[in-house]
Amino acid sequence: MISREDSIEVPYGWVVIFASLALHSIALGAPNVLFVALKPIAADLGSLRSVPSFAYSLLMIGAGVGGVVMGLWMDKRGIVQPVLFGSVMIGLGAVMASQSEGRWSLYVANGILIGLLGKAAMIAPLVANATRWFDRRRGLAVAIIASGQGLAGTIWPPVLQMMNEAVGWRDTYFYFGIFIWASMIPLALLLRYKSAEAPVDALKNHADDGRILGLAPNLVQVILCAATVCCCAAMAVPIVHLFSHGTDLGLSEAGAAKLISYLFVAAFVSRIAFGMLVDRIGAFATLVIGSACQLIMLVVFSVVESHIGLYVAAVMFGLGFAGIMPCYPSIIRILFPANQLGWRVACQYMFAALGMALGGWMGGAIYDLTGSYAQAFLAGAAFNVVNLMLAAFLLLRRNRHIAMPQTA
Repeated sequence: MISREDSIEVPYGWVVIFASLALHSIALGAPNVLFVALKPIAADLGSLRSVPSFAYSLLMIGAGVGGVVMGLWMDKRGIVQPVLFGSVMIGLGAVMASQSEGRWSLYVANGILIGLLGKAAMIAPLVANATRWFDRRRGLAVAIIASGQGLAGTIWPPVLQMMNEAVGWRDTYFYFGIFIWASMIPLALLLRYKSAEAPVDALKNHADDGRILGLAPNLVQVILCAATVCCCAAMAVPIVHLFSHGTDLGLSEAGAAKLISYLFVAAFVSRIAFGMLVDRIGAFATLVIGSACQLIMLVVFSVVESHIGLYVAAVMFGLGFAGIMPCYPSIIRILFPANQLGWRVACQYMFAALGMALGGWMGGAIYDLTGSYAQAFLAGAAFNVVNLMLAAFLLLRRNRHIAMPQTA
């Protein structure tokens, strides 16, 4: 345990955390445009719903792959340069998307500009940078930045829905791009100061032969990445398609936007609470709890049809799924040396993006095949079962390792 006197934490660290939260939350408006305008975009481009769904998938794939490069850039040059570059690219991608005349321009705008070159700088690098400012309250710091998903989901859907009704999806994209440049560039400059060097953690999980939890280190990383793909594929189905699912069941567009907002209000609160839970019971047990909650609610989504039931399910899903992703950086920080944190966290978020991309596309494709989202939710639940099994496996390995420290 690090004492207050030995801690590297300073008040400006919280400026870094909340500036990072704002950057992450604003950047997440880009995929929310696709969520809210999924139907009109598909109609205007003369396509199926799988086309804007695939644009979202490309955005997430691009963000994941680009995050590794942005993480390496951050390690060499600091956090400001990649975040400034990413802010400019997100704005440019939104403006390009507003001019889309077919699927390919929509794909390029979202996949390359917004995802690969833009959003890639807005989660893994920001989280990795935050861990350099905190040692005693690192888990809470990571959870605050990660809660940007909930904050963005609370604010953006009703705002974008009103803009979409007032000016259409094209102008909504255009004005969003201008807002990105006006807000994110000044916020990025708040990150220009450097933190003190954090002390190297004692790696109690390592055996003398370098194994972690009795396994090869890279095998542990593969297990974590596989678990991430499965949980994110599952959570993406309701996140991407709940707005459309709600309107299919008779909700107005304003009502469906509230459905998303309620989900992310719950997620915002839950993410902070789960971050604190990580500090109390550990990241491994917290991951299992979050995974089980998400699995239950995916099954509920597949059967509920009443409007009240949808709202209740959305809130409960938000409370469950939000606690999962912040566990992974904490687990990586526990298991691996500090000098491997950057690339391992970025790799984790890359596979998270791949999972979100898979789930977002899968939901639209299954709807196009069946005319219903029920089977899509159950497909997500199947992925979630695998995640729960992998999370439980790591928890058991961790508990056995703690119970028999003399064998390490």
